[in-house]
Amino acid sequence: MSVLAEVSGNLGAIGYGLAAIGPGIGVGIIFGQGVQAIARQPEAYGLIRQNMLLGFVLTEALALIGLVAPFIYG
Repeated sequence: MSVLAEVSGNLGAIGYGLAAIGPGIGVGIIFGQGVQAIARQPEAYGLIRQNMLLGFVLTEALALIGLVAPFIYG
């Protein structure tokens, strides 16, 4: 007797859910390290904040590409 596993639904949604883990971890690291850097050098707040936001934007761009990719290539 063979048992077949059947996957129904949109596999793109599952793939995006798994792909969203990376940017989520990246955003956590960016802001965690940014807060730590500001605590160590408060006088560099402007530069650290600017780099923190730039890193956040680039990381979220990857998440948005992962959201749009199944629609383009599917």
